[in-house]
Amino acid sequence: MEKAFVSPVYQVIAVPVEKVVANTYNPNIVAPPEMKLLELSIWEDGYTMPCVCYYLKDRDQYELVDGYHRYLVMKTSERIYRREKGLLPVSVINKDISERMASTIRHNRARGTHSVELMSHIVSELAKAGMSDAWIMNHIGMDKDELLRLKQVSGLAELFADKEFSKSETWMEDY
Repeated sequence: MEKAFVSPVYQVIAVPVEKVVANTYNPNIVAPPEMKLLELSIWEDGYTMPCVCYYLKDRDQYELVDGYHRYLVMKTSERIYRREKGLLPVSVINKDISERMASTIRHNRARGTHSVELMSHIVSELAKAGMSDAWIMNHIGMDKDELLRLKQVSGLAELFADKEFSKSETWMEDY
C-alpha cells in the first residue's frame, strides 16, 4: 500500500536561526520599504508562514529554499529575535538541489518579481546540472521565449550547445 503524502507544513519545527543558512540561488529581491513592512507584519501578526528549508545533515544546518526575507527579519530585528527566542518556524523538504532550485522559483514567482540577472544564473545552473529545457520550463513555470531570453542574458554559449539553429525564410529579404 502506498504511503499517504503529508505536506511539510503539518510538521513545522522551531529551529534556532543560527542553524539556518541562505541558499546561493535565490533571485528574489525585496525593496527596503517592503522589508520594513515585512518586519512590521511579523511584529504585529507573528510568523504566519514557516520558512521552507532542506536539512544539511553533514553540517547540521537548514538551507533555505523559501523564506529568505522572513529569515532576514529574524536576523536583523532585535525585538522579533527576542520575542521569538531566536527560533524560526521551518518546514523541511527533502529534495535534490535541482528540485530545491525549482521550488525556490515556484514559491517566488507565485508572489512577485525576480531579478533577471539572478534568474539567468539559475537557468544556467539548472542547464549545467543536465536539466532539459522542458524540465526547466515545467518546473519553474516559464515559456520557451522567457527561457531563451534568460539563456541569452546569461551569455553562456554552452546553454545552446545542444540546439540546432537555422536562418529564417526571409532573412535575405531583410537586406
